[in-house]
Amino acid sequence: MPDHSENNTPTPGLLRRLLDMSPDVTGKTLTVAVLLCLVASVGVSSVAVMLRPMQEANKLRDRQINILQVAGQYEPDTDIDAAFAAFEPQVLELATGAFSTEIDPATFDDRAALQDPELTTAMSVDPASIGRLPKYRTIYLLRDANSNIDKVILPIHGYGLWSTLYGYVAVQADGNEISGLQFYEHGETPGLGAEVDNPNWKALWRGKKITDATGEITITVAKTAPAAGTDYHVDSLSGATLTSVGVDNLVRFWLGDDGYGPFLDTLRKETL
Repeated sequence: MPDHSENNTPTPGLLRRLLDMSPDVTGKTLTVAVLLCLVASVGVSSVAVMLRPMQEANKLRDRQINILQVAGQYEPDTDIDAAFAAFEPQVLELATGAFSTEIDPATFDDRAALQDPELTTAMSVDPASIGRLPKYRTIYLLRDANSNIDKVILPIHGYGLWSTLYGYVAVQADGNEISGLQFYEHGETPGLGAEVDNPNWKALWRGKKITDATGEITITVAKTAPAAGTDYHVDSLSGATLTSVGVDNLVRFWLGDDGYGPFLDTLRKETL
């Protein structure tokens, strides 16, 4: 049988040509790879820019739905735009508990303001682990048919176990009864800390009181009720002690003197 093995062996001239071409081929390959990466990067960036308005619109719609839900004004077939139009946004100066006449609530960005040293102050005590205290917050008023305040929706945030939780608490016109609480953004553990999203746990907040007869912040998230009684108690999350402690800290902080306390005191005393 003929031996064709020699046909599989490159001649010295062919090897030389392959070796001579290698640097050029490698360079071309790298050039093509770099160009592909650049094209892909430009494409991804362009898509991100084009989708940004849609993303912002979705964030706005999600915020509106969360406000409606915490206020008890949301159903699956709710006309979001019409329902949300009933809420009156106001920029609140936390230190005084008064509405700002200089900041437009339509353009004020609460999340961006949290990163602005001019719009925040340092804290000597930070139970909610928020870093710096904002000077202003956008709150929402829901009025009844007689233009009297029915509920106020207050944004809250603070650290749980793994993440900062962002949400809203709804307070009745008396300034002392909670009508709802929920978080719209967090990174807590599914099945444990993420149970803050459980409708059954959120329902526990309805009707709870904030302060006792002396004006002391008494609302508590814990395994057992405080001495003041169950009106001031929300059960802690099963298996999520640290998240529960975080929620307890942030709620008590935001409803206290350094948070919305001055505004809630005003709400208790007079009609806004």
